[in-house]
Amino acid sequence: MIPFFAFDPAIRKIIYTTNAIESLNRVIRKSIKTRGSFPTDEAATKLIYLAIRNFEKDGRNVREWFAARNQFAIMFGERFDA
Repeated sequence: MIPFFAFDPAIRKIIYTTNAIESLNRVIRKSIKTRGSFPTDEAATKLIYLAIRNFEKDGRNVREWFAARNQFAIMFGERFDA
């Protein structure tokens, strides 16, 4: 429980908001399931990336995702592209 409180409040809200996470997981599972198999790992990664982008563009995201994403960028800057 203590590591949970090490995160910023914006990140904690996203962690315990399971409906938003499950909605994103459903979109990713659906896109992978309809495709079947992939020739390479890179192809699967691209499909997941596009599914997440479409999820964000459709407006089905939680407004707190933006604040959490900024906090993740601060905490894990090496994993984010400029």
